[in-house]
Amino acid sequence: MLGKKKIPIVFEDDSVLVCEKPAGMPVQPDTSGNVDVETYLKHYLFEKQEGNEEPYLTAVHRLDRPVGGLMVFAKTREAAAELSRQIQDHEFEKCYQAVVCGDLPEEFGTFEDTLLRDGKTNTTRVVPEGTKGGKHAVLDYELIDQIETRDGILSWVLIILYTGRHHQIRVQFSSRGLGLYGDTKYNPKFQNTKKKYMQLGLYSTRLAFRHPVTGEELVFKTEPQGEAFEKMDVEAY
Repeated sequence: MLGKKKIPIVFEDDSVLVCEKPAGMPVQPDTSGNVDVETYLKHYLFEKQEGNEEPYLTAVHRLDRPVGGLMVFAKTREAAAELSRQIQDHEFEKCYQAVVCGDLPEEFGTFEDTLLRDGKTNTTRVVPEGTKGGKHAVLDYELIDQIETRDGILSWVLIILYTGRHHQIRVQFSSRGLGLYGDTKYNPKFQNTKKKYMQLGLYSTRLAFRHPVTGEELVFKTEPQGEAFEKMDVEAY
């Protein structure tokens, strides 16, 4: 059984499915055995169709398990190839909102780094340019709001992601002393928390791309959800 958790479907046609992934849910099957987004959606498509063939469905980009928000899946191999091309050619726009701990150096900025993933620990770190296995990572940010709390400054930022590296946003901000709210992996403020699970202050809030068949520009938006964003709303007013 797939359980009671439902995944909102924002848009669907014969080529593309856009959904809002719940935070804490894996995109694909993992060692936890928990229900994942891909399996849930394939089950949904199977129940709608005629016949017993397994539906084709593949994620064209990823969201970390603790991250919620908009995701795109391709329903055909041709759609998957075209959407992947758009991502490679930076024609696929991915925007996030995040709550980070600390004061940003500027209201607008660009973070550009070389990142190296460690598969054994499932972590990524910033390394010098030219490091073997390192990958170029770029994002832009804009400060939306900032509040001062008993635990320090919290900054609400809009992020435009140009490269989709492993844990990219989390690592690029934490490497500058701006760890994401609730990030028990990269933010020292939350690494000793007694909570078993914390909601990460990161949400995929806007996607824009061209339909892989018609070429029509599609734009999808949603509001960020989670403890960090609620905290910003409550304390800001």
